[in-house]
Amino acid sequence: MRLLSQTARENIFATLLVLPCLVFVVIFAFYPIGYSFWLSLHRLVIGLPDLGKSFVGLDNYKALLQDRVALHATVNTFMFVFISTLLELIIGLAIALLIHKQFKGRGFIRAAVLVPWAIPTVVSSQMWRFIFNDKYGFLNFILYGSDVTKYKAWLAEPMYAFAAVVIADVWKTSSFAALLLLAGLQTIPEELYEAARIDGAGAWQRFRTITLPLLKPAILVTLLFRTMDAFRVFDLVFVMTQGGPADATNVLQFYGYKKIFAEGMMGYGSTISVLVFIISLIVSILYIRTIRVKFLQART
Repeated sequence: MRLLSQTARENIFATLLVLPCLVFVVIFAFYPIGYSFWLSLHRLVIGLPDLGKSFVGLDNYKALLQDRVALHATVNTFMFVFISTLLELIIGLAIALLIHKQFKGRGFIRAAVLVPWAIPTVVSSQMWRFIFNDKYGFLNFILYGSDVTKYKAWLAEPMYAFAAVVIADVWKTSSFAALLLLAGLQTIPEELYEAARIDGAGAWQRFRTITLPLLKPAILVTLLFRTMDAFRVFDLVFVMTQGGPADATNVLQFYGYKKIFAEGMMGYGSTISVLVFIISLIVSILYIRTIRVKFLQART
């Protein structure tokens, strides 16, 4: 029997190492995705067995395109993703630049910055709901003091409610963006900054010609992580506003939850989940194909 070559043995060994992870991913990632897609092709209502599990093909998707609430939730989702991701990137970059510098107590500041990210989202959502409360909220107290007649119901007004959800998300996850960007900053050689200082480059010139170009891979990773996470926002909306007022904060994930668990429409709710997955997949591919090509492979 012919012995296997060294390369073949290495390939088999590598396959055996990867196989458990692959099985785990198939069971806990690919299977739920496939099952959700299968459910989206059926009419299935929980609690109504007479309807059965009839196959309806793409009828759920056609109904989704005509669902005004779903279309409004889609717009809300994209607005939330764009605004929150942009703010988190800017604030996270500012925090990363600050804690990257050498100063006394830097270790404590770095640990303190990560506290919002370490707090469970449900807990932080409840905290922000109390802050924006119309009767005893901290924001009203800061703005109007003890004059309760001027207190505003921030979460009862569409524009303010949407802004409150964005603020809560930015407060919690900007530190995560800062952590990713800090890792990118630490890979930039200090010698480049020293050479730029010797050449007379100012702080802004060093940031524009050294920091930003070399930080673009970390910025790409941050955008990918935060965009994908923002598309899946649910707990903030669930705790703070329940999608209101007047669906001003209703996002796709929360709308799908309501369809499945509040109305029992398992098939239609799965269609919304599949839509979120497709949007996330398309956006991630666009990030990789455009941002990577433009910033990581371009040679000027």
